[in-house]
Amino acid sequence: MNSTSTRWRSDGVRVIHPKEFDSNIAQTPGLRRLAAVTTQNTGATRLWAGTFTVDAKAKTGPHHHGDLETVIYVLNGVARLRWGERLEFEAEAAAGDFVYVPPYVPHQEINPSPDLQLQCVLARSGQKGLVFNLEIEGVQTPELIRWIDDLHK
Repeated sequence: MNSTSTRWRSDGVRVIHPKEFDSNIAQTPGLRRLAAVTTQNTGATRLWAGTFTVDAKAKTGPHHHGDLETVIYVLNGVARLRWGERLEFEAEAAAGDFVYVPPYVPHQEINPSPDLQLQCVLARSGQKGLVFNLEIEGVQTPELIRWIDDLHK
């Protein structure tokens, strides 16, 4: 093998198995995060990815992720998301949906199911400052936001 092939062997694709996921990361009450793609596991420096679960009829504490962008993919269940300075906005995402959370947006995940665990995959645009838990008193009745893009109005 030439030196390029040898380098790709050790510095190429990485597979992270569930038994290698790391639970020793920043957590938010009501949510269990597991880290998969981290600097330690893969050498990644500009991306972080993992999973999270929320038990049936549970909700997370309000939090944000600093200057990081976050993408959530709902694997199983329904994610009711609330966001805003007083968690005054709300939307739902079901299995197969993606959710984008911009930097610094206070938000909360809620699992409205009486019996199904909410399971999601998430990715973030960096490794630092993954979670900042907040003390927010949410509004009683949030405004329901239904996302309809310009092509489907």
